[in-house]
Amino acid sequence: MLGSIFIFLSLWTICSFPLPNHGVGVGAGTHLPIRYTRTRKVEKRSGKSTAIGLGDVLDVTYNVVVQVGDTKTPVVLDTGSADLWIVSNACPQDCAAAGVPLYPQNALRPTGQDVRLMYGDSRTGTHASGPIGMDTVGIAGLAAADQCFAAIVDTNTTVLDTGSAGILGLGFAGISVIWRQLLSAQLNQSVAQTQKRSMALATDLATHDFSTRSVADLRRPQFPSFDFIYHAHRPLKRDTVSMPLASAAAAIDSFSTFGPLLTRLITRQELAIPMIVITLQRDTLMLGGDAGLLSLGALPPGVQFDQLTWVPVRAYSPDEGGLPPSPQAPDEVYPLVWEIALDDVFFDGVKLSRSTISTSNITLSALVDTGNSLIRGPQDVISHIISKLGGPAGSFDCAVPHNLSFLIGGSLFSVDPRDFAHPASSSLVGDTVRCIPALAATDPPGNGGFLYSWSLGDPFLKSALIAFYYGNITHPSRDPPRVGLLSTVPSNAGDELEEAVQAAVAAGGIFPSTSDVAPLSAYVATATGCSDVPQATHPGDDDLKSSNAASACGDSGVPIPLIILIRALDEGMNYRDSF
Repeated sequence: MLGSIFIFLSLWTICSFPLPNHGVGVGAGTHLPIRYTRTRKVEKRSGKSTAIGLGDVLDVTYNVVVQVGDTKTPVVLDTGSADLWIVSNACPQDCAAAGVPLYPQNALRPTGQDVRLMYGDSRTGTHASGPIGMDTVGIAGLAAADQCFAAIVDTNTTVLDTGSAGILGLGFAGISVIWRQLLSAQLNQSVAQTQKRSMALATDLATHDFSTRSVADLRRPQFPSFDFIYHAHRPLKRDTVSMPLASAAAAIDSFSTFGPLLTRLITRQELAIPMIVITLQRDTLMLGGDAGLLSLGALPPGVQFDQLTWVPVRAYSPDEGGLPPSPQAPDEVYPLVWEIALDDVFFDGVKLSRSTISTSNITLSALVDTGNSLIRGPQDVISHIISKLGGPAGSFDCAVPHNLSFLIGGSLFSVDPRDFAHPASSSLVGDTVRCIPALAATDPPGNGGFLYSWSLGDPFLKSALIAFYYGNITHPSRDPPRVGLLSTVPSNAGDELEEAVQAAVAAGGIFPSTSDVAPLSAYVATATGCSDVPQATHPGDDDLKSSNAASACGDSGVPIPLIILIRALDEGMNYRDSF
């Protein structure tokens, strides 16, 4: 068994364990709430780390306030993409009716390039297009001058419907369409927009229409092509990927000039630690859970590195279509997305068989993706789970907790049963409330595209604290990227689910739900859970029971949420009267 583990890790970027040598990673950080709660404003920022809260629209999208030039506006937080775009006031559609601040087109410093960002899946396609320009972009007191982004003038995405004005991609530079297009222009080439594999849903499950829950899944960038880098160096058709390329050196150097926002902040050492940390709260079915929080450059106060399970991020070699290395560092292999290895997947305590759709030589892995409102997996495996639920079209009794778990780095991470269950549109049948699973099938890996078979979206991220450690972006072998995970599922989550269902039955089958506006101020928790993870509540809403109210730490050491009280001097921006 041990030998097989060593063989498996050889296919991935190997982390230089022990853990990142940054102490506990707290105190100097800035911590921003992802959802809107009553907060205490904190102006001081020390040690180039910060945090901010996130807004939450019915657990479908999570957004954060950024400042672009003089415009403060919320954008969807997305670890599955790497581009920043904001809808501008030049949008000819009814964009202004969305009620969010739009970017003034006349403030844009143009680059002479236009971009068309294509999103979608095997059923549908959406787009966002407009000029690429520059302005100063800031988040939580951190700012980057001359940051490149797209000022969108045409889009058929549903971003505006979720109370956001755009998307902030937190992925690696290699998947940034804007970065590749600007680099291509610099190399006097055009980016090859060949589609290899969409990072997207292939087919919805059974007969259920998940469209009402899929507004978060509006971006699914294509697998990137780096052919323009080879063509810029050598016009002839590429027949090998081993030859050092002068243009590849220019590509790596350009990370700090027109790379994505987080890439530029890290390469310029604006963060004390090259890391962001995300926790998501629950705004449907049973309110509470982790506080919606984005920490930049530090772990949340009180959380330590050795509490997390750390796993390497997959790197893509040039043979696999990855970014070619600089001739100064010909052995470097770069990550593209936040993709991590999965040891196994379990449902209700039974290990699931591997998918037969993909080839056996592709190792099991998953994308960790805040821009995905579901958990997506191989079609045959998802169908098997649906069959085990037993109800019509995969529906089941909401009061029966189900356990979907992922073995990662030797530790088991479960999806909270309250996040696995989504109330059906006609949920009350007699005195039983019916739910459908937060699942969907996705395209198979390989075929010249991404190699992950699972996408761990918001239902998974509401069940854990996730640290995204970028490491050394230009030389990943020196400090490899990795992901840290800390489970926050309480040991009594099943009991809490049953209580929520009983309350819903008494209310005629109606579960509580709310939306929270992204705040402007920093986040300070006055109480935390057992692992010192900040916890969420909705003060004053006694009828909407917080899932944390009666929880305590279990013997297993699994963190169990406690109530957190958050005070406010600043009410944030009320972008919309209602959602």
